[in-house]
Amino acid sequence: MANPSQGCEVSWFSALCDDDYELLGVPDPLLKSSWAHCRDIVLAAETGGFDNILLPSGYALGIDTTAFAAAIGVLTRRIRLLMAVRVGEAWPPQLARQIATLDRILGAVPGRDTSRLTVNIISSDVPGATLASAPRYARTAEVMLALKSLLGGQRTEVHSEHYDFAVDPPGITTVSGTCPPLYFGGLSPDARDAAARAADVYLMWPDTMPAVQAIIADMGTRAAAHGRTLKFGYRVHVVVRDTEAEARSAASRLLSKLDAATGDAIRAKSLDATSEGVRRQAELREMASGAAGNEGYVEDNLWTGIGRARSGCGAAIVGDPDQVLAKLAAYQRLGIEAFILSGYPHAAEADLFARHVLPQMTHGPLAR
Repeated sequence: MANPSQGCEVSWFSALCDDDYELLGVPDPLLKSSWAHCRDIVLAAETGGFDNILLPSGYALGIDTTAFAAAIGVLTRRIRLLMAVRVGEAWPPQLARQIATLDRILGAVPGRDTSRLTVNIISSDVPGATLASAPRYARTAEVMLALKSLLGGQRTEVHSEHYDFAVDPPGITTVSGTCPPLYFGGLSPDARDAAARAADVYLMWPDTMPAVQAIIADMGTRAAAHGRTLKFGYRVHVVVRDTEAEARSAASRLLSKLDAATGDAIRAKSLDATSEGVRRQAELREMASGAAGNEGYVEDNLWTGIGRARSGCGAAIVGDPDQVLAKLAAYQRLGIEAFILSGYPHAAEADLFARHVLPQMTHGPLAR
């Protein structure tokens, strides 16, 4: 179990995939994904003191993640970048070259022997081609293992139903001479096995405290079977205000213009809409709606309303600064060492969290 006083990594989110709103489900041209808008979110997160920032990747929405990472890397000095990669669209040797090049562009965190580049591996298909769960996650594990081998300076051979190559490592190396940390998540048994085999940080979406504890225990056992250990990360939205009443009001306002049909359409257009993780987020909303008067809260300060307007991560920590801090500390005690937070609109909520909660936390880049 982690001790909150020992610190954690606190990351924010840049809305590269058109996922920024003042009112959920109501597009705002000023918040649309663009170089300028997403750049400003990253710069605000660095100024606010966040340790890392997730740069998400979508099939069609928004702007290209790798190109954005290269550009923003030279405009930032301290913040790490968590670059999302859809492995179904990548050839591992080419991806290794891209990662090594980006790692050199970013360099190390000032004053630390720690790379500024981290990588969020997404198990994905190419649009129009679908793999069943088992082979898709097997391919994802192959990619992670190939990256670790290639970026570790080893000639690498992969001969499988997915890839057939034998290549030397990239001519350019990372600063550390090793693969940057690989963050990866998924709830299905196939996803959990892939993470246990090859990931460095296992990410999970919002869930109840008992469920988070059970997932951590299960993943620890799975990793140990491969002679490995994992670190654990938690992706969640946040709404923090001076008082709990103000925070709940701000959360409710986010849904004030959303109708059920619009919410259904937003969730349905995501290609992961039928995944085990998305199914669990829907289940949490059902749990929250089952008790009269709880207004979408599945447990203290965990609000599931966000999931009515987006696929994927579908809940938010809602409360005053002390309540938000206490909730994060409770997750840390379960074993969470990295948080990836977001809020709507992203720049404004990042500023609120940076002023009201982050100064009270012991935090820094996640060590290997």
